[in-house]
Amino acid sequence: MDKKSIIGLVIIGAILFGFSWYNSNQQKKFNEEQAKIDSAAMASRLQLMEETAAEAPAAGAQLLPGASVAQGDSVRNAAFQQQLSASLGESLYGALQGEETFYTVENDVMVLTFSNKGGRVASVMLKDYKRYNGEPLYLFEDSTSKFDLSFFTNQQINTSRFYFAPAQPMDGTVTVGESDKNGKEIAFRLYADSTSYLEYVYTIYPDNYMIDYRIGFVGMEDKVARNQPDFLLNWETVGLQNEKGFDNENNYTTVAYMFPDDDSFEDLGMSKGTKEESINSRIKWVAFKQQFFSSIIVSEDGFQNGALKYETYAPHSGKIKKFYTQLSIPYSPQQTAYDFRFYFGPNKYNILKKYDLGIQKLVPLGGWLIGWINRWIVIPTFDFLGKYIASYGLIILLLTIFIKLLISPLTYKSYMSMAKMRVLKPEMDELAKKYPKQEDAMKKQQATMELYRKAGVNPMGGCLPLLIQFPILIAMFRFFPASIELRQKSFLWADDLSSYDSILNLPFDIPFYGNHVSLFTLLMAVSIFISSRINYNQSSSSAPQMAGMKFMMLYLMPLMMVFWFNNYSSGLSYYYLLSNIITIGQMYAFRGIVNEEELHRKMKENAKKPKKKSKFMQRYEEAMRQQQEMARQKQQPQRKR
Repeated sequence: MDKKSIIGLVIIGAILFGFSWYNSNQQKKFNEEQAKIDSAAMASRLQLMEETAAEAPAAGAQLLPGASVAQGDSVRNAAFQQQLSASLGESLYGALQGEETFYTVENDVMVLTFSNKGGRVASVMLKDYKRYNGEPLYLFEDSTSKFDLSFFTNQQINTSRFYFAPAQPMDGTVTVGESDKNGKEIAFRLYADSTSYLEYVYTIYPDNYMIDYRIGFVGMEDKVARNQPDFLLNWETVGLQNEKGFDNENNYTTVAYMFPDDDSFEDLGMSKGTKEESINSRIKWVAFKQQFFSSIIVSEDGFQNGALKYETYAPHSGKIKKFYTQLSIPYSPQQTAYDFRFYFGPNKYNILKKYDLGIQKLVPLGGWLIGWINRWIVIPTFDFLGKYIASYGLIILLLTIFIKLLISPLTYKSYMSMAKMRVLKPEMDELAKKYPKQEDAMKKQQATMELYRKAGVNPMGGCLPLLIQFPILIAMFRFFPASIELRQKSFLWADDLSSYDSILNLPFDIPFYGNHVSLFTLLMAVSIFISSRINYNQSSSSAPQMAGMKFMMLYLMPLMMVFWFNNYSSGLSYYYLLSNIITIGQMYAFRGIVNEEELHRKMKENAKKPKKKSKFMQRYEEAMRQQQEMARQKQQPQRKR
């Protein structure tokens, strides 16, 4: 086969592959769009019938000779009403018209408002919390919420269009108190006839953010289409901006979900735009999650699949995101009741954990190691101190002292390692003079390592303790912005330790910085500068690259922190400020305790004692020997030339 034939076959193959790929994508898009069109068409069937009724005569309806247009409209409307009534049944047809009525139910922690239109939870207000501006805190309001169950009889029924009837009279506010330990039921019914109805039963418990929700098909066996594989649950709400900082709250606001028998959850991620996702496997729960509060729906048997979406509002609109979910529920004519649960409440770890649903993972405490530190060290300490101390600024101070004491052996070990390196600096300078040439770099490195070995110095001794402390710093970074305990708690000039502390509001917005000045952030940056200068001055290295490190340590890092933390939790900046101050104090304390001349004398004595090489030193020296051998072999051909 010649070259031209091969090229031709390759081109033909590429064309066939491209066409197949393009056709597959087009077919996939067509199927998705068709599914949306079919669903929308079925969902709006009643509405289309109503809209077209006035434009064309209904089946069997004709204008009598000499009848006026007005009389014709009346005939057409009457015929349409008869057709609609016959299609839905008298009871369902009557439920299309009514007046929306709201019913209030409250327990110790929240106020629920129910609407007879759609039989939905119209709004939820949490009693123990306020918005940043002092207004009552609503997870969502009745004007922005929608809850719809979609299934088929002889046509598609969307429950959000119908007016339900309360199963029992409800006058005024229903209160759920301590005497209602088994909960109080609130039921709404959508009648298909006098003995058949769709029922929503909500069970509210005292002092509990979780409510039970049951969908019941009572006497509907002959009404609901038996061949439908599932029915759809559509839920929409709008999350209000509850915190002072829009960007910071938006960073923690998303739609999250968990698969059955899974230890972790998924979410749509962080965005200032729109995100959506289709889930083609079973789902245990879906959460409309904000920074400190969530609305969650849980299925006892798992949803079959679902679609999730959110849209982000513009800053200063008073809103964060609009949440959407459509969930598929497997239908069986033999099953007359389907059980679910709603959680409307705070993202507080200890509250969420007691439900044993995995929803406590919505609190972003970090991964395996970071999360372990937060769950078993930070949160218990924080909760214990919170029982006895009212000031959360003081609690953060005591927590910082506790953590610094806990890791003080590592801090001391790091200081001792740097002190040993400092007292060895004269010997290291001698080695630099002894091996000034670049080709002697390996010999210089070997001699340096031998000096370390004899003196009993680990060159990594100053870094390893710092690396071990790093997970604690990250744990604090995850804990403070997610800690609802700090929400709206004031300290000194900060009115909310979970948000930024502003001492000056700017009339303009600085990119990556914001339109305000956070004092705790500035103080933290100054403490980083002072701590870095002390560490730099104590460093034993005089290498040229340290000039670049000096700029990074002393100037760039504090400046980056100013921009990074200006919109973050002031409690976090306050913690890092305290941590740096205590570290600086420890450095000066260790300097007073450690006599470096005495340390140098002991190191010299230690160097005279015979020592067995560690496995690390043996491997290091073997690696250096191999590098020297490779360098020698490379130089041999050059010498022959």
